[in-house]
Amino acid sequence: MYKPERPDQDTHRPDEGKDALVWGKNPVTELLRAGAGVDTLLLADGLDPRTASYFTALGREAGAVVKRVPAGKLQKMCGTPDHQGVAAWGARIQYAELEDLLALAEQKGEPPFLVLCDGVEDPHNLGAIIRSALLCGAHGVIIPRRGGVGVTGTVMKASAGAAARLPVARVANLAQAIRTLKERGVFVFCADLGGASPADTDLTGSIGLVMGSEGKGPAALTRKLCDGALTLDMAAADCGVDSYNVSVAAGILLYQIMQRRKGR
Repeated sequence: MYKPERPDQDTHRPDEGKDALVWGKNPVTELLRAGAGVDTLLLADGLDPRTASYFTALGREAGAVVKRVPAGKLQKMCGTPDHQGVAAWGARIQYAELEDLLALAEQKGEPPFLVLCDGVEDPHNLGAIIRSALLCGAHGVIIPRRGGVGVTGTVMKASAGAAARLPVARVANLAQAIRTLKERGVFVFCADLGGASPADTDLTGSIGLVMGSEGKGPAALTRKLCDGALTLDMAAADCGVDSYNVSVAAGILLYQIMQRRKGR
């Protein structure tokens, strides 16, 4: 399924076809358990013996080469001290197809529930959105091939490993993906100012939720193609902040959709 390549350059890039360096105990654990083609497991030489033994066993079970490295070198490789003494070279991300996400919903006997990211550029935001999508029962996340971040090591870390478990489809044309979903009976909302309150909206059935870029929100064409828009209420008025962070808004909306779908 995967073809690991020995990386010899910075892998904190959204480029498809490059290995990804994933770090942190939870993301690496999920990556190993998901069988996502881990090539090499890196453990800091100062890691406590119990934790080192646990990850060594987990890595060997996944077929990964286990190496001990100085903590300073691991920090330099990850570009952050927040590696918790554990990192892994994962094989290049294998993106799903849009049809795979719809097939998963059908397999589960559920109306499709999908999240579309229109130009989300911050890997921490994308990771947080994927994490919320998994926890709220979405069948997958759709991202554009251009105009947004791909699933990188930082995204994997921010998602707490959710990106190894939830299918992510990377499409050439997000507008066409929305048209396809609508043809398949999926009602597509976008999160945008001036929309309806989620409390007054039917959020059951087949739903696609579009989250726009951090600075501009959804693109004009995306907004036009969507069946409706959702806006979250804000208690603070005239405070100089006119919107929620995109990953926070996604978490709130996804949770509300999950609750409504449960009670449909």
